[in-house]
This record gives sequence, structure tokens and C-alpha cells, in this order.
Amino acid sequence: MRLPRSVFVAMTLCVPALSMVGCRSMPPAVNTCEPGDTAMIRDTLHFGRHRPDGGVVDDAQWRAFVDDTLTPRFPDGLTILPGTGQWRGGDGRIEREPSEVVTILHAGDAASRRAIDEIVDAYKRRHAQEAVLRVRDTACARF
Repeated sequence: MRLPRSVFVAMTLCVPALSMVGCRSMPPAVNTCEPGDTAMIRDTLHFGRHRPDGGVVDDAQWRAFVDDTLTPRFPDGLTILPGTGQWRGGDGRIEREPSEVVTILHAGDAASRRAIDEIVDAYKRRHAQEAVLRVRDTACARF
């Protein structure tokens, strides 16, 4: 039986960690921050730019998504880096595609977690994506 990519990715990220801390919907609080640092949650989102119909999410479509979906939910800031994603498709072939990697630091409250979910859902709907990879961990930040 072949698992959907989103389930496989979640298992790949969580199963190795089970022996150490378990897979949680919210990481434990950071308690090792230095004085002057703020404990925060770091969500890193990986947005593939290939569409299932053979097209791509072009630069104008990506910029529109940043302007009308990402920025309004996290106006205090985020980081966007270009990337190249690789994963095994449902047919067993290795797929590669250009991607955008977005890092967002936030308090980890319910509103922030909901905003992350809304961003992922909006991208999947708008660009017919099967999945958006989300990696969530704790961080110590100082601005």
C-alpha cells in the first residue's frame, strides 16, 4: 500500500522522534534561551511551484500569494528563500521542482497556528497542490 505523500512526510518527520520525545502537535517550550532571547515557534513552509496540470506557479502568482495571504497573516515579518524540492511521487518516480521556503517566527498561540493552517490550505486550493510541507520547531530569537 502506498501512503499519500502528506502522510508519508508526516510519518518521516515524526517516527524517528518518537523514541526521544514523541510527535506532538505543538513542540515543547524552549527553556534554554539566553537572557534577552525570546522563546518562539518557528514554522518553515515549503511551497512547490509545479502544478499537477503541468504548469507552474509563476512569479506573479507567487507574489500575489505573498501579498494577499502570507503578509496579512504575519505582517511583522517572515523570510522567503528559493529552493528545490525533491520527493517520491505516487508512481514511484523521484520528482524535483522549484519551491519557495518560508520561515515564520511566532508566539505559538492558537491564532498563529490557525493562520499557518489557513496559509497552507489557501496555497493548496489556489494552486491545486497535494501538500505543503510544514516543519515546526522551537527557537530562541532576538531582534
